[in-house]
Amino acid sequence: MTDLFRGAHPTALNFGTSGLRGLVSDITDLEAYINTRGFLDFLGVRDGVVALAGDLRPSTDRILVAVARAIEDAGARVDYVGKIPTPALTYYALERDQPSVMVTGSHIPFDRNGIKFNKPSGEVLKEDEPGILASVAKVRDAEYQRTPDESTFDDDGMLEQSRPLPPVNGDGSEHYLSRYLDFFPASGLVGKRIVVFQHSAVGRGLLVEILTRLGASVIPTRRSETFIPIDTEDITAERLSELQQMADDEGGADAIVSTDGDSDRPLVAGVDPGGTVRFIGGDVLGIIVAKYLGADAVAIPISANDAVDLALENVTKTKIGSPYVVKAMQEARGDAVVGWEANGGFLTGSTIEKDGRTLRPLPTRDAILPILCALYASVEKKCSLSELVAELPPRFSKAGLIDDFPRDTSLEILRRFTPGDFAAIAGALSKFFTRELGFGQIEDINTIDGLRIYFSNGDIAHIRPSGNAPQLRIYAVADTEARADAIVEAALQEPNGILRRLANESIPSPPLG
Repeated sequence: MTDLFRGAHPTALNFGTSGLRGLVSDITDLEAYINTRGFLDFLGVRDGVVALAGDLRPSTDRILVAVARAIEDAGARVDYVGKIPTPALTYYALERDQPSVMVTGSHIPFDRNGIKFNKPSGEVLKEDEPGILASVAKVRDAEYQRTPDESTFDDDGMLEQSRPLPPVNGDGSEHYLSRYLDFFPASGLVGKRIVVFQHSAVGRGLLVEILTRLGASVIPTRRSETFIPIDTEDITAERLSELQQMADDEGGADAIVSTDGDSDRPLVAGVDPGGTVRFIGGDVLGIIVAKYLGADAVAIPISANDAVDLALENVTKTKIGSPYVVKAMQEARGDAVVGWEANGGFLTGSTIEKDGRTLRPLPTRDAILPILCALYASVEKKCSLSELVAELPPRFSKAGLIDDFPRDTSLEILRRFTPGDFAAIAGALSKFFTRELGFGQIEDINTIDGLRIYFSNGDIAHIRPSGNAPQLRIYAVADTEARADAIVEAALQEPNGILRRLANESIPSPPLG
């Protein structure tokens, strides 16, 4: 196999738990084509239909064209359903037993993008990755060896002649709308005043339409034609202040809701009677949703707030990433099987019935379902969203990250502190997680995914590198919101916070002389 394309070494995208992601400059038409064609060859697609959609990033249109060319060259027909949420595309394709491809970078900055692949049965699982990677390598080798006359790509890896995408098939968005309008009681949100932070989310229009058709008084705000990365796991003080300003600008509301860029992760904030906005973290939001749906089997990543264990039964812990949650849901026993991630993306692994209405399974991250379930739960209990949270075990979570953090350094941190001799590892970590910073004695360390440290005072600190972006994340759980915030602040502080000090001591010293 050669890694040269006409004398150059193009960047090969890394395959992670959410597909492929990278800098837009690295996602050439050729790279998008190679990975898409490799995925379809892995599936054995020679005819049939492949559903295709994208988000609102400025680079998405170009990448969609390259992906469409790969679909056509594989012998399939492109069913282009337009700019719709990732879960909307997945749901549409699942119901038709079709593979699907979503061009999206989710929540990461606009100078990056990505491609997410789904099999006809749903998400790509970890067990599929070796076969996909082998297939991609075979396609890469063939494309790199083509002469300029034989290739459809120029020396920069761009299509020499592009074809327009097919007309948009509106059935994808309509099918997604029906999923919620058929399950939730009509007019159930009458009297609710909901602010929708639209920004550049691909599902912004659908979210407004669904809430409106279910009876809510909806106030769309801050729609942006410039892409804004919203990470629902990293709600900063500045973002919370922005949400507060939205509520103040509109004279109050019952809730502020939004999603990330591809609308598979929700943002939900309740507004207290006094007007204070309170963000609801995704792992806590998941408990509210699971209770509303009557879930009797739950799969969640190890990073989730441990309030889940106190509030629900039959809980399975997995590595972080939707493929692991999907796999655990497939193996779960229950009549109402669900799962979610700390970012709030909610998955359903079985058909769920409630009050004579049926919700078909959607085993991929979804933002609309948790938003609606939380609002309907507050209606059923005749209380605010904040009061729903107050009914749960008093455990508080917070997450944060350092961007542009070298992945090699992150992995070296994990390697250094992977337990062998527990006492030695705990002693070494205690030099960073000190009593002066408020931490108790280290009582346990879990390495299912990353480094999750349990302290005697009830604190939890969990360090984990992103699977497909140069980011190092910190997840914190504590008995108070202030303490969870303090743990994250201590970890992210520049230039000498916990994560930076861990990194500095994990980087090998240069040789002497």
